Amino acid sequence: MHASSFTARLVALAVIASVVSAKDDLPADCDRTATVKAGETCSDICEKYGVPTYQLAAVNKDIIDPSCSNLFANQVLCLGIKDLDCKATHVVKKGDTCHSIADAHNVAFETLLGNNPNVGHDCAWMKPGEVLCVAKERYS
Repeated sequence: MHASSFTARLVALAVIASVVSAKDDLPADCDRTATVKAGETCSDICEKYGVPTYQLAAVNKDIIDPSCSNLFANQVLCLGIKDLDCKATHVVKKGDTCHSIADAHNVAFETLLGNNPNVGHDCAWMKPGEVLCVAKERYS
């Protein structure tokens, strides 16, 4: 009984240490954060907080892998960098094209591509559910 109580305390300390060290991994100029809930994906977080898919990946490049398959509950992620945080977003729906999104938000096509390099130079990699930056100014 005593050993299991000790083990439980060790596990609790390990979880706390991982959360504290995760905050240490965030960029120094991180402007806003989110804590991952069990079962959440990068897509869920992007849509929930209005964070462009590319932005989430770029500012957390030292924390999450390119496929975003290593998230865990209570992990702290940076959502945006001070003065480089795109908050004007669009969630891609089936049938959307880069041109239709740019037109709908009155954004220059080149600016849309520049802020969302993950979609490719011809938008071939854009997919439904992805969150795009539709700001009129360039962030990347």
